[in-house]
Amino acid sequence: MSGIATGPTSAGEAQRFGNDGPSAGDGAGRPTGAERGDGAARVPHVIVIGGGFGGLRAAKRLGSQPVHVTVYDRVNYHLFQPLLYQVALASLGASDVSVPIRSVLSKYENIEVVLGEVVDIDVAARRIRLRDGAEDEYDYLIVAAGAKTNYFGHDAWKETAPGLKDLDDAYEIRRRVLLAFEAAERAATPEERERLLTFVVIGGGATGVELAGAIADLSGDILDREFRHLKPGMTRVVLVEMADRILLPFEPKLSESAVEQLRSLGVEVRTGVRVTALDDQGVWFGDELLPAATVLWGAGVAPSPLARALGVPLDRAGRVIVLPDCSIPGHPEVFVIGDMAAFVPEGETKPLPGVSPVAIQQGQFVAETILRDLRGEPRYRFEYVDKGIMATIGRARAVAQLRKLSLSGFLAWLTWAIVHLWYLVGFRNRIIVFLNWIWAYIMSKHGARVIVGPSTFRPNELRAVTEARRAAESRPPAALREELPRSASP
Repeated sequence: MSGIATGPTSAGEAQRFGNDGPSAGDGAGRPTGAERGDGAARVPHVIVIGGGFGGLRAAKRLGSQPVHVTVYDRVNYHLFQPLLYQVALASLGASDVSVPIRSVLSKYENIEVVLGEVVDIDVAARRIRLRDGAEDEYDYLIVAAGAKTNYFGHDAWKETAPGLKDLDDAYEIRRRVLLAFEAAERAATPEERERLLTFVVIGGGATGVELAGAIADLSGDILDREFRHLKPGMTRVVLVEMADRILLPFEPKLSESAVEQLRSLGVEVRTGVRVTALDDQGVWFGDELLPAATVLWGAGVAPSPLARALGVPLDRAGRVIVLPDCSIPGHPEVFVIGDMAAFVPEGETKPLPGVSPVAIQQGQFVAETILRDLRGEPRYRFEYVDKGIMATIGRARAVAQLRKLSLSGFLAWLTWAIVHLWYLVGFRNRIIVFLNWIWAYIMSKHGARVIVGPSTFRPNELRAVTEARRAAESRPPAALREELPRSASP
């Protein structure tokens, strides 16, 4: 789900929080500092795990401040995840939604970027350990390692139904969708073509809705124009949701509007159904089989495994239960933010959602909290400023819930586009994405239809094509020319 990113929570908006945490002058806090480089002054060392929305915002706020910051990430780029589905469905390229972390932070001389995966945290020793065995010590730690796709105990489904959390996932989804079109072009029977052109998206949240709408847009744009034996009406896109409606965080009338907009694209929406199995044949709902060659997963996420390494209480979803200042119990020098944190606002019963605006505001807040500690000032409670949520459904289709204002259709989509362009990191990326959107809107073309990875059919698809060819080769030449697709004719 895409939320509307907002600015920092100021001290005036926050409430005073009693736990002042470590400061430059108290023995218990012990920000002893770390020597970095020849002759560098001893200043507190802040480690940030994760270069996503929260981690990057925290690092930027600490830039040019009297601290040394080290940002660790297992990849070298910051990814604008709200637009990742457009990479998956061939509207944008990877470089359009990502930017090197070093590039973003290069102007801050007190920030160091390290490419490495943090696998363990020793909060007692104030030390982290990387996968390669290297270690580093901190005075303050900001854990913003994000989340991974959650298959709810069915991890074997990952091979059948990829999720969408990183660029590798996006490339795999693009590969499967485009290869399904290629295989369908050469299908031997109408039944096999129908199976190949059936796409099932599991999960009726924003990710699932965006994927389903984008597949429908893609097939409508290219099948009639570029394939000789396929028509847009042959594609079947099915969105499956276990709850009684899609987009649960939205008010019911916007969920209904989203269903109507999806159906206008030809997407089937099935709610109140539970997936019981996935295999090469398709998706099973109990004894019912929905034949499909391509299944995509958008049914939920789980926090990074680093949550367990902290040794503090977790909620049912595996998120770290944080204190009002986003620190963990017993360790005021350790903060957990974003998808990993279970932060329940005062007077509420449910944690804040795992959306980018929450991570951005928390990143700003914990950085400010560290600076307040170093100035000997008290800490405050984190107060989230919710300006709304949005989800795009397809070209010129979206829903937006902006506090008391509800939008749907083109106006919601325009609002969604403006907000996402504004918060996209990098001026170059903003220009390129804007031009791509204009081109796609006017020309109905997807310019990023490059298959990354093996450009071959999956075993079941290849087997179907091979069997069709062998059967055709046993017939007379005239029949061969009449019945085989032109691309396969001798």
